[in-house]
Amino acid sequence: MNALKILVIRRVNIGDLVCTLPLIAALREKFPQARLDVLVNSYCAPVLAGNPHIDHLYIYTKAKHRKAGQSALGVYWDRLKTTLALRYTGYDYAVLANVSCLPRPIRWAKQVGARQLVGFVENGNPLAGEIDCPVPLPGPERHEVERLMALMQPFGGTATIPPLRIVPPAGDLTNMRRRLETLGCSGTARPVGFHISARLESQRWPTQRFIELAQRLNAERPTPIALFWSPGATDNPNHPGDDWKAEEILAACRDLPIYPLRTEKLEELIAGLACVDSLFCSDGGAMHVAAALGKPIVCLFGESNAASWHPWEVEHVVLQPESRKVADVGVEEVADALSGLMRGPD
Repeated sequence: MNALKILVIRRVNIGDLVCTLPLIAALREKFPQARLDVLVNSYCAPVLAGNPHIDHLYIYTKAKHRKAGQSALGVYWDRLKTTLALRYTGYDYAVLANVSCLPRPIRWAKQVGARQLVGFVENGNPLAGEIDCPVPLPGPERHEVERLMALMQPFGGTATIPPLRIVPPAGDLTNMRRRLETLGCSGTARPVGFHISARLESQRWPTQRFIELAQRLNAERPTPIALFWSPGATDNPNHPGDDWKAEEILAACRDLPIYPLRTEKLEELIAGLACVDSLFCSDGGAMHVAAALGKPIVCLFGESNAASWHPWEVEHVVLQPESRKVADVGVEEVADALSGLMRGPD
């Protein structure tokens, strides 16, 4: 008898993929002898590096994420080769791990020839007829992790939700620790992480507030701070960055123990967050990565749904003003929340 073959398709952002990890672990627990593969885009793929539950990780590149010198035609040619490799495998199930019924994941699953499509269905969505094993879409009051776990229903369900965990590769972690030491961050005290970037305007905390927060935390005793941000220029159409914002913070805090960690790659961000004591950030991919690393988090929420997207199963404080604009959260409020979460070395 041939082993069961399952393909999980998760196309979107970093935080979305992180929240899919318990579902992948549950599938492995349910089917320990199955071939369990995952298809993701290159931007998010490092989240799954070394994941013990996956047999094969298939990666495709979006045209906007292609590397320097790589043509759009080359991207689509590589995608065709990936599709053919997946089709050759002959999957019994394609699990569409998106909390909605979307055309592109369905198209991928059809192109690779999966025999059964498992996915969410929504009332009135004409694509629902394409799903062989439909699962009613859970309500927005449930966390993204819990909602995705509903996709286990066609497989008989599961009694518990596996933990949300990322383990950074040992080499990446060693390199990041050396990098911090080179910057002057040494000793037993782990730094507090500040991640200053956010995709949505309503999620962006003003630069001056970060400066005031760093000064406040260091007013009574030295508090090392690791500064993370999305690298690049603000006007980059594909991936806007916050180099200017980081430079302004570092210039104003030149006399404080603050260490810049410009992370060009997601692997570097994961390793960097593994080195901090706790994290202050806005809702986004870095927040979910930190949660998967078991870090306490103070997080700012603007217009997004905190019930669905808060850090999963780690100590955390959500600060979401009535205005749904994080700029309305004060420095004192953040400092008090961070002080309550900061811990010593393990």
